[in-house]
Amino acid sequence: MSIEIKVLMGDDHGALARIGEPGVFDDPVSASGRAAFFADARHMLGVAIDDGLVVGMVSAVEYFHPDKARPELWLNEVGVAESHRRRGLARRIIDAVLAEGRARGCTEAWVLTEHDNAAAQALYASVPGAREQRGVIEYSFPLT
Repeated sequence: MSIEIKVLMGDDHGALARIGEPGVFDDPVSASGRAAFFADARHMLGVAIDDGLVVGMVSAVEYFHPDKARPELWLNEVGVAESHRRRGLARRIIDAVLAEGRARGCTEAWVLTEHDNAAAQALYASVPGAREQRGVIEYSFPLT
């Protein structure tokens, strides 16, 4: 059976009831978490499904900024089960999420990664038109 790539929206979130091994998400996915994520139409989740199991995902958020005429797309997280890595799934999911962003009228998409994450850097550089932004530094602010 081939692996299906799709972007989940709205009522599609039932597909997340069966998640493959660790590596897809950082933590367990709860029913309330699924419902809250998909209650916001700006959220999208690209997935790879192999024999009914979610084995890869890319979460993204379409957002508007007051000084922009059209929305942008932020790719938040990418995860693939260890058993399914190095098969091009992350790239296929990103392509599907970017296509959905284009369909929604987004003008640009962007993602951040760590300086030492060579695998993620190679993945993102493989996307046609990718532009590396040198010198970008990420800060995080714990709120709890």
